[in-house]
This record gives sequence, structure tokens and C-alpha cells, in this order.
Amino acid sequence: MSTQSRLPVFFIPHGGGSWPFMHGPEGILPPNDPWKELEVYLKGFDEALGRRPKAVLVISAHWEKVDRLTVSTAAHPGMYFDYYGFPPHTFELDYPAPGAPDVAEHVRDVLASSGIETAADSERGFDHGVFIPFMMMYPQADVPIVMMSLDPDLSAETHFRIGEALQSLRDEDILIVASGLSYHNMRMFYRRDEEHAAAATRFDDWLKDALSIADPAERAARLATWTQNPDALECHVPDHDHLVPVFVAAGAAGEDTGKQVFQGNFRGKPYSAYRFG
Repeated sequence: MSTQSRLPVFFIPHGGGSWPFMHGPEGILPPNDPWKELEVYLKGFDEALGRRPKAVLVISAHWEKVDRLTVSTAAHPGMYFDYYGFPPHTFELDYPAPGAPDVAEHVRDVLASSGIETAADSERGFDHGVFIPFMMMYPQADVPIVMMSLDPDLSAETHFRIGEALQSLRDEDILIVASGLSYHNMRMFYRRDEEHAAAATRFDDWLKDALSIADPAERAARLATWTQNPDALECHVPDHDHLVPVFVAAGAAGEDTGKQVFQGNFRGKPYSAYRFG
């Protein structure tokens, strides 16, 4: 397959909980839904990509409590409702996209060839870092999805290396999508605070600059310094699981630079999506 047919890599925001299904009498979102712009972006994803991949490998921020890096091998993943406090109808959602056990095992082999050992999980269902965005991206549930967890160390260095190992999948018609949020401070999400919003804006700018670095080694080194950035630490509280998937995307990008293809704003705090390639 020629390099011209290489698929891009994406880091997408998946929003908060079951947000696209919170409208109407059972929902809580106001008419001026703060997530509406994200809904528009995700619903336009398929057309913007311009082709259907053989399968999607999704690295979800919501699969983190594992002993080692894990790949889903389920042929027909169920639903894993890992949110709480939402209306009953949001626990009845269904996304019957198939898995791809053969692709999953190939992902494991590719990682093993780079010295990265994985576990397999044939029971894992789609968490909301997967089914919420993909219900908008591929609403017919007609694209196979393989999920991959985060590595338990949650470091930028480890996940960049994982991404580098996965890069060859892009030449095999496998789309790599990292699902998280570039802003994830649970204490400040619903507050309007100008000082905190300024910190969120600065971090969004910093991340955009870091991901746009062309040299992979320099990009990896810049991302590895994120813990030295007080704005970054303020934007990811109490932990940084939602930032970790972007490190995988940045590693899988190779020499492709990150382009900010979407920026939303939740009560003064920006959050972004990126495309590499």
C-alpha cells in the first residue's frame, strides 16, 4: 500500500458522560447546549475523513484500571456504562458495532514486535469514551472497533512509544483514534472563573504548539515535560487519564504534524481535537 493511502491519526474529545442524549424532558442540557459544537464536529467526522477504514483502534481514557496494556478481542462487544447520576434512558443506549478479533491479535503482535507486551480481554464492552463519540461518528455501527486500554504507568513517554509501535497500522487501513479530553478538571468544569479559564487557554495553546512539532523526538520530549507546566496540572484534576490518549496519537503520527481540527469551549475552557496526517 502506498504512503499516499496512509490513514491519519486522531485525538478526539468525547465530552462529558452521556451528553448527546441529555436533551428533552428527561435530559438536563439547556437549549444552548455547551457541547453542541462537539456534536457537529463528530457528526461530520466520517465525511471529513473521506473513506471507511477496515477497522478502528480506539485508545480510550476510560479504560485505565488494568495490570498491563490490554487489547479487546471481543467479536461482539457489549455496553459498559461507566458513568453514573444520569437519567435512566441513558443506561439503555446500544451501539452494536462489531469487534475485530483478528485485528486485535494483529495489534498485539505489532506491539510485541516492539517489545511491548499486552493482555487480551474478550469481555470488555464499549465504555462511554468509545460508544458516545462513535454513535455520532458512525451512527450505523457498521465499522469494526477494537479497544485498547491505557498502560498503567500513565506516562507520556510510555504512551508515545506505544503510539510509535502502532504507526504501521495506518498503512493497513486501520484508523487510530485516541479518545479523551484536552481539558478535564472535574472541580472546575461547571464554574466560571476567569483566572482558571486563562490557564485553560494557555494550556490549550501549549498543547497545540507541542503537537505541531514535526520532529518526533522533539515532540516526544516536549510532551514529556507536561508535568512541569502548571497550567497543564490545573487542567487535569484529580488525574490526567483524559490527556494520556493524546500521547499515543502523537507517537503514532510519526513525522506527521498535529493540526487542530476542532476547538470547543465549555464555560470558558477550550478543548480541542487534532488530526495528524
